[in-house]
Amino acid sequence: MLSDFTKVNTFLTVVAEKSFSKASSKLGISQPAVTQQMRFIEDYLDFKIVERRKNGIRLTKEGEAFYNIVSKLSKCVANAEKSVLALIDKEIIFKFSTSYVVGNYILPIFLNDIKASIDNDVSIDVSTSADALQKLLDKKTDMALIDVMGDTTDIMYREWMEDEIVIFSNQPLPKKLKANDLLSYKWVCRDRESNTRDIFKDALDSADLPDCDNFNMVSESSSVTTIIQTVLKSNKDDVPTVSIVSHHAISDYVNNGMLYEARLNGAEIRRKLYIAYLKERKYDAFVDTVIDYLLGIKVK
Repeated sequence: MLSDFTKVNTFLTVVAEKSFSKASSKLGISQPAVTQQMRFIEDYLDFKIVERRKNGIRLTKEGEAFYNIVSKLSKCVANAEKSVLALIDKEIIFKFSTSYVVGNYILPIFLNDIKASIDNDVSIDVSTSADALQKLLDKKTDMALIDVMGDTTDIMYREWMEDEIVIFSNQPLPKKLKANDLLSYKWVCRDRESNTRDIFKDALDSADLPDCDNFNMVSESSSVTTIIQTVLKSNKDDVPTVSIVSHHAISDYVNNGMLYEARLNGAEIRRKLYIAYLKERKYDAFVDTVIDYLLGIKVK
């Protein structure tokens, strides 16, 4: 049974996540499949290894002993993967496809460290989340870092980090904006197909605030760079010109006093960023190494 590392890995994931459902999400398989594999292990061992409770799972005494054994096996497999990496052609380039915010403002900070962690060159192709996922399906890239998940079953997703959307201007704004504030400003709005605009609308609705259709819109754009530059160059002696953007995209401008951030009164505007890769590569040594590195990143 130990030669079937898929079932062993399922058990280790259930223990690590303390949940069958979370293990299911992480492994990219259904919860019944997780349950079936766990039952197979228990039938083979002829004893119960975990007890399911409302707040998670608990290892039985026998389960703890089994966990100690297979943990050693897992470490051996991890060490073997590192040895395999050392044999792989050093001319291989690990390719990322990313959404605009990730590719332009987050990933570049860590590219050199990622390159060192896999001992290979890396490249970034920046586009929309949809384009990044399509390149992944077409096998033109190794990993996608995105803000919107697709609906294909061929891709696995891991939650990576949270991205906060902020309202910003080249003039100081109240820290918490109310309806009257939003209606008094000039707006550079995101285009109507933008996922960021949809997230913003949902946050406005949840706080009972007017939406973009009621704002004094002076222009509309899909380009983050265009939006930032338009706000930067707006007239500081006039009514503030504002827009929305990822906090990561303007952090340097804020730190230098060129732009100012504000939040909604009564609502946060946040979205998840995801790591995406093909299911067929879920045991790939390169992919695993990059995922481990990315999950350890802390971005302020």
